[in-house]
Amino acid sequence: MRRAGMESGGNHMYQSDYNAVDDENERLVVGLHDKVSALKSLSIDIGTEVRDQNSFLKQMDDDFDSTGGFLNSTMGRLTKMARSGHNCYLCYLLLFSFFVFFVIYLIIKFR
Repeated sequence: MRRAGMESGGNHMYQSDYNAVDDENERLVVGLHDKVSALKSLSIDIGTEVRDQNSFLKQMDDDFDSTGGFLNSTMGRLTKMARSGHNCYLCYLLLFSFFVFFVIYLIIKFR
């Protein structure tokens, strides 16, 4: 008898369980869709940021290259000047440096 009672109401029970599972699956699909949309948006934002950072790095690399060229030309001129035999400039530079440090020393001492 119990079996007969379960069989008559069993279809209704399985249908309600099926609807509950189906509703749960729909809810999970919507949640998954939202998460996928968020991940897609995030990956697009990351891609944009990477492109911007690569552009900044390329620009900085170009700036460093131009600065390196400027420093190389300056070192070449400095080496050329040092080889020219005008060592008086070095003496003048040292005397000027000592004079400046002496004046700073006097200012600090008498303050």
